[in-house]
Amino acid sequence: MEIRYAVPNDLDGLLDLLKAYHMNSIPEEEKKNGFVTTNITKEQLHNLMENEKGITVAADGDKIVGFALAGSWKFWQPWPLFTHMIEHLEEFKLNGETLTAKNSYQYGPVCIDKRYRGTGIFEKLFALSLESMANRFPYMVTFINQINPRSYAAHTKKAKMTESGPFDWNNNHYWLMAIQTK
Repeated sequence: MEIRYAVPNDLDGLLDLLKAYHMNSIPEEEKKNGFVTTNITKEQLHNLMENEKGITVAADGDKIVGFALAGSWKFWQPWPLFTHMIEHLEEFKLNGETLTAKNSYQYGPVCIDKRYRGTGIFEKLFALSLESMANRFPYMVTFINQINPRSYAAHTKKAKMTESGPFDWNNNHYWLMAIQTK
């Protein structure tokens, strides 16, 4: 198993994994095991990889079995949910400091093939993703849908992220999570 930064040959595998675990693709009974909600194109992934250096992957040989995406708020701004988060980001704090679009970046989605869950891949992807942006931003921010307890548990217990508060968007309820990058 290799945990590394993505390269162009990984993009199709990333899209396959994203599609397989997207909330619109998996059966309702599987959602309790985690899901992703962000739709992203191959061109957008390429931009994230090249310009933001924001994709870490877990590869088992030639197969992409996990990924974590991360990018500046400027990158994520075209998505309506992220625009909403940017507009409300300063309502949240971590360790007494107000979170902003300048001192933080957006992490996620993160996805791991269910056959590889529980093997330590999440922790390794998270650590490399955190390291990839640490020189640019003091805080990593993400959101977790409140109907996704597996993701909440992973990010609070394994990644040691802090719940900074709840927010609502588009009839969904989320937790805003944050962590210092260093």
